Amino acid sequence: MRQSSAVRAVTRAPMPSAVPHQKEAVQAISGGRVLVVDDDASVRKSLDRLLTSLGYKVQTFDSARAFLGRPQTPVEGPQCLILDIRMPGVSGLDLQTSLRSSGAHIPIVFSTGFGDVASSVRAMKIGAVDFLTKPIDEAELLAAVERGLALDVEMRRVDAVMGTLTSRQDRLTPRENQVFALVVTGMLNKQIAGRLGTCERTIKVHRARIMKKMEAGSVADLVRMADRLGLSASPPNPVEGYRMALA
Repeated sequence: MRQSSAVRAVTRAPMPSAVPHQKEAVQAISGGRVLVVDDDASVRKSLDRLLTSLGYKVQTFDSARAFLGRPQTPVEGPQCLILDIRMPGVSGLDLQTSLRSSGAHIPIVFSTGFGDVASSVRAMKIGAVDFLTKPIDEAELLAAVERGLALDVEMRRVDAVMGTLTSRQDRLTPRENQVFALVVTGMLNKQIAGRLGTCERTIKVHRARIMKKMEAGSVADLVRMADRLGLSASPPNPVEGYRMALA
């Protein structure tokens, strides 16, 4: 049966060539948490046993609804999700779509007992880390988990950087944001002053405040920050320009 062969594939003794890779996965992502959603109790138990033995923290759920209804507590360390694609009620693809819509970006490794090309293409297009067909090869599973956890580490790093930059930008006044957007285009103070209808001396003051508030060591730093923030310069309309000139 499909379920039995899936369990045997997960619980069989690892091949010698897979052992070093498994050890590297545990060492590379210390404290990683793996969430398993599968309606087959034997598969959940087998995955739990395998991943726990390798040092991962594991939580299992028998349905997408159970996963969505879990207590929402702060997550410490990276995590990824092993998700069965075909389940009664809410399917794995439906859960993936729901998570994306809610803004949750947990990396997902799909597993399935069916070679469904259309489903695999859809899953990969909306961000799945991998799509594994049962019976699952242990080495492939562990490599996919490692990639998922590594991706979560990177996403958390990017989120932290963006949070820092956003908080710094929030310190800027509306006028300083306008000057910021023009400075990073390479415009000189005199050019910015002419565009905003103010004097060069005022722009110098704003520029110094921007550098301090954004904690930038150079204009190159400001350019990199602006790129991450998606900041773009746009000419003020006459009314806005007049108001800002008086600021």
